[in-house]
Amino acid sequence: MEYGIRGLLSPSIRYIFARQNIDEASLLELRLRVNKPAILQFSDGEYILNNDIGEEYIVNKEDIKATLDLVSNYSFYAYENEVGQGYITVRGGHRVGFTGQVVMESGRVKSVKHISFINIRVAHEIKGCGLKALPYMINKGKVLNTLIVSPPGCGKTTLLRDIIRLVSGGNSYFKGVNVGVVDERSEISACYMGVPQNDVGIRTDVLDACPKASGMLMLLRSMNPKVIAVDEIGSREDMEAISYVINCGCSILATIHGSTIDDIRTRPIIRRLVEERVFDRYIVLSDANGVGSIENIFDERGNELYMPLLSVANS
Repeated sequence: MEYGIRGLLSPSIRYIFARQNIDEASLLELRLRVNKPAILQFSDGEYILNNDIGEEYIVNKEDIKATLDLVSNYSFYAYENEVGQGYITVRGGHRVGFTGQVVMESGRVKSVKHISFINIRVAHEIKGCGLKALPYMINKGKVLNTLIVSPPGCGKTTLLRDIIRLVSGGNSYFKGVNVGVVDERSEISACYMGVPQNDVGIRTDVLDACPKASGMLMLLRSMNPKVIAVDEIGSREDMEAISYVINCGCSILATIHGSTIDDIRTRPIIRRLVEERVFDRYIVLSDANGVGSIENIFDERGNELYMPLLSVANS
């Protein structure tokens, strides 16, 4: 990987990690829990980290503290907003989640202290994974409003990222256009000091760490995009902003957590958009044939356009 996970780990875990034959390119998650073994998650199952004598390595509080120091560049409290959300996105787009004792202030989560559990979700940039979906998303030279529906960890962000790259850069199906990305969790473009670390195309502008609803409106006013892309929609404000974007003649690319079209149709907040056929295409992902399988593609009326399972990406 361009940005290795080892640099985020405590010296003890990093030492063991380096001495074992671990395929970092296929690593999905690394979980650290105080007084429990370190567990690596791959697409084909788990692997428990062992020490030099073959025993399970048991994570201690010093490992957690050292990892948090490295993740935050030794300034954990400088990330107060991110800490309040339960994760920090680091260089390379990797998301480091953590849990412990929640600190409340004025009825909202302010921070987390006594952190004892860390989950490092490894970002994977897989160029070309959007090529199979792209022909279903283009009509008469215009990008159709598309919603990617996926359970957690089934490749939605990876697929969205590559579709953005293809739409921005141009391809055999489509001439490249200006794309605006609202990257609220810094996972799509993985900006570092404002510069995308992932390839999101030559005509893409990014609003990093910006709330989706306000970011969509900001991009419309400032950057004149033909397409706006957002990850993990869900709030009423998101839906209102999406309607506004589309009414302004701009196409939308978005993702949402869900297992099926029926699943999201039952949610009051998004049901109106489905019933009003705001989205022209629905791409449904699953892990039925491995993580990142396109299970189906539907049009706005629910007609099946694509059925065979196709492995595309890891999230």
